[in-house]
Amino acid sequence: MLPLLVATGVVVAVYIVLVKTIFKSSKFKGNAAMAGKTVIVTGGNTGIGKATALELARRGARVILACRNQEKAELAISDIKRETGSTDVVYMQLDLGSLQAVRSFTETFLKTEARLDLLINNAGLVADGRTADGFGIEFGVNHLGHFLLTCLLLDRLKEGTGGRVVTLGSMAYRWGNIDFDALITNKHLGTGRYSWQFFHAYCNSKLCNVLFNHELAKRLKGTNVTCYSVHPGWVFVFLLWQRFIIEPIARLLFLDPESGAQTTLHCALQEGIEPLSGRYFFCCAPQDVVAKGKDDAVAKKLWEVSERLSGLF
Repeated sequence: MLPLLVATGVVVAVYIVLVKTIFKSSKFKGNAAMAGKTVIVTGGNTGIGKATALELARRGARVILACRNQEKAELAISDIKRETGSTDVVYMQLDLGSLQAVRSFTETFLKTEARLDLLINNAGLVADGRTADGFGIEFGVNHLGHFLLTCLLLDRLKEGTGGRVVTLGSMAYRWGNIDFDALITNKHLGTGRYSWQFFHAYCNSKLCNVLFNHELAKRLKGTNVTCYSVHPGWVFVFLLWQRFIIEPIARLLFLDPESGAQTTLHCALQEGIEPLSGRYFFCCAPQDVVAKGKDDAVAKKLWEVSERLSGLF
């Protein structure tokens, strides 16, 4: 009996530590209105992106779901409209795995939309494969597609007052690294058939996100646009095979999409955080990053390499 009690106590203690640290959550409590403002949310048809779009629509924003899958986007729009009463949520096709598709999206947006107040680089994936341009899919979608999208929309953001760019990173950046020689030669930051191989590639792409935000803030100094990177927390995404194996345990620890959207909403809406441009946020608060996440030289080189790879220069 005693061993059972001890084991139970250990399990409970570990659970408490986990939910107070790695699986910690927070709640954005601001009341900023978004009436009259226009927002782009990439990957806004599911998960954190959908939860973010829903809250912004509830606050009165014109929300553009920039997604690859039209059918899923239209279903998400129906849900958002039903829950918020908003009639100003629209779909625009965006495939971040194709640089030409990114350019087509921005051309359409700039012709049809008069303003842009908030860009949320939310979409991301953990997978193996290549983009339409031959890049490793995690580098291509998670970083390079968003890099090009942001650069092509910066002038429109600068036309407004207080534009913001919020990029979803992850604490997984801590395990990432960037091998520029391999990137230029092979057009990827890791690949492979095994899950641990493309998870490492994912970590590398998340380091790119954090460094992109770091360098972007430097380039935005003196403008009215600010930028932030976000670790949303560990969010549970349902997969069918998990139903009986992982789901019961995961739901005790992982955040739901609404909880995962809170720090994104904080960086998008909280007043007075402009001096924190370029910082990395978790649980609605700025966090220090490890040295690799704020390396000026690497961030600058990543920007320059990304310009060449995306065809900007």
